[in-house]
Amino acid sequence: MEAFYRTHTYLVEHTNAPVRRDLMDEIDWNDRLIGIKGTRGVGKTTFLLQYAKEKFGTDRSCLFINMNNFYFSNYSIVDFANEFQKRGGKVLLIDQVFKSPEWSKELRMCYDRFPNLKIVFTGSSVMRLKEENLELRDIAKSYNLRGFSFREFLNLQTGMKFRAYTLDEILNNHEQIARGVLSKVRPLNYFQDYLHHGFYPFFLEKRNFSENLLKTMNMMIEVDILLLKQIELKYLSKIKKLFYLLAVAGPKAPNVSQLATEIQTSRATVMNYIKYLADARLINMIYTDEEEEFPKKPAKIMMHNSNLMYSIYPVNVEDQDVLDTFFLNTMYKDHKLYKGDKNTTFLVDGKLPFKICGEGYKIKNNPDTYYAMHRSEIGRGNQIPLWLFGFVY
Repeated sequence: MEAFYRTHTYLVEHTNAPVRRDLMDEIDWNDRLIGIKGTRGVGKTTFLLQYAKEKFGTDRSCLFINMNNFYFSNYSIVDFANEFQKRGGKVLLIDQVFKSPEWSKELRMCYDRFPNLKIVFTGSSVMRLKEENLELRDIAKSYNLRGFSFREFLNLQTGMKFRAYTLDEILNNHEQIARGVLSKVRPLNYFQDYLHHGFYPFFLEKRNFSENLLKTMNMMIEVDILLLKQIELKYLSKIKKLFYLLAVAGPKAPNVSQLATEIQTSRATVMNYIKYLADARLINMIYTDEEEEFPKKPAKIMMHNSNLMYSIYPVNVEDQDVLDTFFLNTMYKDHKLYKGDKNTTFLVDGKLPFKICGEGYKIKNNPDTYYAMHRSEIGRGNQIPLWLFGFVY
């Protein structure tokens, strides 16, 4: 146990989160069982350590553990939690909880046996906490940690502290908001960098970003999908090939029969793999309206964020696809997006039509449509700078 305390102290003392994530204030920390999900690489470990540093420092009532530790190949979470709370432990932070085969049952046992112990755990976005783990349905509070928004990236790069705005605030007050931002920085000077490498916090590391992201993408498939969905290793190459084919094809409806032929499997299996890739936050499935959902074929498949596009097929990246993907990704947190009609790109929340306009796009202004304008610093009326939608979280 002392070894775990020493590791915890070292990690907390050496944690330096470059941006304080808003999720820190959105979580109700009074709950006894809190799950923080998110795609690999968005900073879940750092988030846990930042919480420990802010609230407890090196106080031994809080302890961070990682399920990668070989200790847990012989001892259960329940065993460890029992020993920890006997020593006065109050808050146990468990990173990568899914590495324990019986993690959901063990968390339930801890919840029932140790009423004075709070557990905060991280897991993959592939985990379906409430749907697949009935033991936790009524007791675990689940939150999602996303990659950096453009606002967070801008704050990090400039030292500013711009706040987030709701979609309604942006639609109704975008000129005033944009002027306030422009009085301090020129957002477009940073926008392309964000599209290329700003979503994942590890762009801050002194390593090649694209290589690091490719490694992360492989881990998403090899660990998050294969391990959690219990898929045999021999099918790994099929899932990777499918992901590549979808990425290179660009945003469009998948030809499921052709994909099934190319990866030599059934149509039903292709659709299951597509769902797993979406759960892993590698792709997004866009439908035409709320009536349609999986297992129906989506109207369009897009990459989850623009950083992925530059890493997986840099020579084929189309500017318009990047802009569409940025808008989808930034709105994805709190809004539902559907495929627009021939004159629009997306229908947001089933009622707000948006056209994402690349540089030089000639607008035939429809007063019922919102136009998200690339390369515009400031907008007017229903024409809004695209970068400003990066402030919705």
